[in-house]
Amino acid sequence: MRPYFDPEYENFNQRINPPRVCIDNNTCRDCTLVKVDSMNKNGILLEVVQVLSDLDLTILKAYITSDGGWFMDVFHVLDKQGHKVTDEKTIQYIEKALGPGSNIPGATKGSNSPGRSVGMHSIGDHTAIELKGADRTGLLSEIFAVLAELQCNVMAAEVWTHRTRVACVVYVNDVSSGQAIEDACRLAGIEERLRHVLRGHGRGNDDDGDGGGRGAHTNFSAGSTHVDRRLHQLMHADMDLGGDGAPQGHPADDDGAAVTVEHCEEKDYSVVNVRCRDRPKLLFDIVCTLTDMQYVVFHAAVTSEGIYGVQELYIRRKDGRTLLKDEAEKVTKCLEAAISRRVSEGFTLELCGRDRVGLLSDVTRVLREHGLTVTRADVTTVGEQAMNVFYVRDASGQPVDMKTIEGLRGQVGQTVMLNVKKVPDGKAPEKTGGSMAKTSFFSFGGLFAKLGA
Repeated sequence: MRPYFDPEYENFNQRINPPRVCIDNNTCRDCTLVKVDSMNKNGILLEVVQVLSDLDLTILKAYITSDGGWFMDVFHVLDKQGHKVTDEKTIQYIEKALGPGSNIPGATKGSNSPGRSVGMHSIGDHTAIELKGADRTGLLSEIFAVLAELQCNVMAAEVWTHRTRVACVVYVNDVSSGQAIEDACRLAGIEERLRHVLRGHGRGNDDDGDGGGRGAHTNFSAGSTHVDRRLHQLMHADMDLGGDGAPQGHPADDDGAAVTVEHCEEKDYSVVNVRCRDRPKLLFDIVCTLTDMQYVVFHAAVTSEGIYGVQELYIRRKDGRTLLKDEAEKVTKCLEAAISRRVSEGFTLELCGRDRVGLLSDVTRVLREHGLTVTRADVTTVGEQAMNVFYVRDASGQPVDMKTIEGLRGQVGQTVMLNVKKVPDGKAPEKTGGSMAKTSFFSFGGLFAKLGA
């Protein structure tokens, strides 16, 4: 007779030791402290960082430790406007998302049922489509044109390009019913049309061949994986197939990212050191990549030095072992790619207006006609309002002509509100004064050395 195992046992420790979340606006004058104490569990660091990233909070500093059975984090954060987090709705969201309520049995995060959130925005009943393939100028315009032709309304979408590859997740519903598309024949037709677009209209039908359709992939996702994490996974899988790397004859991205992996003798950890231009969601991209590569972050210290972000992460494999030499080389390569995927240049175009079927097709067609290529896109519908952000650059690689921007404003701005912003230059010199002065950096390596002395 087999022994009885109570299925609620896994939740027992969390019931008697529920997570504690503290939003502290008193300790520091210039930022808010988010403190999280909880029973340790697999993937908890990624969950916490994901919540903060979805709120567009800037993480100035972070101290992370999860040795043993307990997880303790402190994050120094600012809101999107660079101020302390004082909005009550935001504070309540953090407390609810990371507090005891998040661990109630039966409560699912990121459910794919109606009401699922993409970022911080809730969307209704939908069908999620994943696409991956070789990037080219005008591809996004073709994808949205096909979806409009097939009577698919785009409710939300995230699009990333990296070097010569593109990955996107698009959330659609049926134009007439407003419901998810479930008919198998119709889904098969949508998939075939999109696959044809990704292949480049006859450039090659073999998805694994050497033609323009190499690695072309479409899939109807039923999972609940966070959209940014899923895009990293799609791009990471592309690396394993030989994509998402620097094209032959072209150097890798020169974005100033320095990643090293060393061994910590004192406590038997592999130490990942990252120094690159600081930006929003940098910590999420790094933790997400390590988690999906099956590594566990036990300790970490995160801070900023001028315009640069500095991170020191102490990791092991899930089996408790440190990284071998070939593993360390792969981690370095994958982290460099994960960091550069979200680095943009050129301009951001923020569009806001009444949503309608075919809006995205029209906007992206205009971008293509003006010689602009989309490097990233964030498409969201809130009620009847479309709120879209496109990161664009000149298709020839030259700086974008301001006459092009003005022409674009005159054509697109007739139907929607358009705000144009120049993406900050990642090669700006490091500042040494004022609020950008170098900050002190706590290192777990220094602590371990002292303890071992």
